[in-house]
Amino acid sequence: MATILLIEDDAQIRQTLAATLADMGHDVTSAPNGMAGVQAALEDSVSLVVLDLGLPDVDGTEVLQMIRSVRDVPVIVATARDDQAEIVQLLNSGADDYVVKPFTAEHLEARVRAVLRRAEDGDSAAITIGSMTIDPESHEVILDGLQLELTAKEFELLAFLAANEGKMVSKRRLLAEVWHQPYGGGDKTVDVHLSWLRRKLGESANDPQFIHTKRGVGVKLINPDR
Repeated sequence: MATILLIEDDAQIRQTLAATLADMGHDVTSAPNGMAGVQAALEDSVSLVVLDLGLPDVDGTEVLQMIRSVRDVPVIVATARDDQAEIVQLLNSGADDYVVKPFTAEHLEARVRAVLRRAEDGDSAAITIGSMTIDPESHEVILDGLQLELTAKEFELLAFLAANEGKMVSKRRLLAEVWHQPYGGGDKTVDVHLSWLRRKLGESANDPQFIHTKRGVGVKLINPDR
């Protein structure tokens, strides 16, 4: 069970999320504005923060920076804008994950479990595979000495495959872990993102280097130097 701090100014959203997350087994506390949220985040009992960016007193990005200056507690930001550049900036500023409004409590809870699992497993350390280094903390990928320009979802997909290096991962699991769609139904989404990712890695499905697929089985990331 996690102790979750909700920093959200909308009373109805705050109460609904708190009640549903509590029903799912979490201990939930909340704050209606940024400064109250920063104060509550200092408590050692808080194991994860869900931070709304549209706060009435202090911009959510500033609240994130204040929390990061004193604690390394995981933070999931909630934003109304599905703007990739803004999301990447937030992740680079210290957010561990994000959800785009409107979202369900079930969607948020899936993100909470994923972030806590990464924290417990120590997945914040950089991963090096061949000539490629993936750094979850800075959200950067360096390949052959050059930084790749990836979208937030491309990075999340690559990081998940890298964390499971050499293991065949089904598209159903990728949908559940990366897109948080536990019931599948979006294989084309995975295929498109894999195609974009391959292009940025300088490879193709016909000439794979890092990313290898097996029809009907799944996808795996390997070290091409081995």
